[in-house]
Amino acid sequence: MNKRNGVAKLNRRAAHRNAMMRNMATSLFEHERIITTHAKARALRSYSEKLITRARHLHANSADAGKVLHHKRELLKHVRNQDILKKLVEDIAPRFKDRAGGYLRIIHLPERQSDSSMMSIVELVDRREKAPRVRPARERKPDNKGGDRPSSGGGADRSPRSAEDKKREGKWYDRFRRKKKDVDYE
Repeated sequence: MNKRNGVAKLNRRAAHRNAMMRNMATSLFEHERIITTHAKARALRSYSEKLITRARHLHANSADAGKVLHHKRELLKHVRNQDILKKLVEDIAPRFKDRAGGYLRIIHLPERQSDSSMMSIVELVDRREKAPRVRPARERKPDNKGGDRPSSGGGADRSPRSAEDKKREGKWYDRFRRKKKDVDYE
């Protein structure tokens, strides 16, 4: 019988589970949205909502220096990165000052291909959308298929590939290698 089980064990020992929750909460506050398994998402939601509530108490008790210091130290136990703690206290907590609870939402995703785990997105309800990065349009170089470069037939103008390049062809790291440019020295 499951009676009053307050912590999802997640098949981890307590130290590992606590470290994982700290890391996931820190990533959540940094990016305001993370993708994880559904079981971890449910455990993270209660963990993170308590931290947001604690950060809200910082603003409510801003007149009492002793309470502010206490709440900061309690938050530092869980969020070890100073920059992210500052973001939590100064940016995230004020967004939820009028909200009674329910700061996070869990969105279900399709199962993971490798092991069929149920996946979820955990995000802040009032998440700020990042503006899409606009990149300037680059001029495309003309394709050499049009014949603007003289060729002596087939692929004769290309430099021959070395045996090592032939051996590496089709490997997983080929997509990360830089392509050699064909240069005519005439």
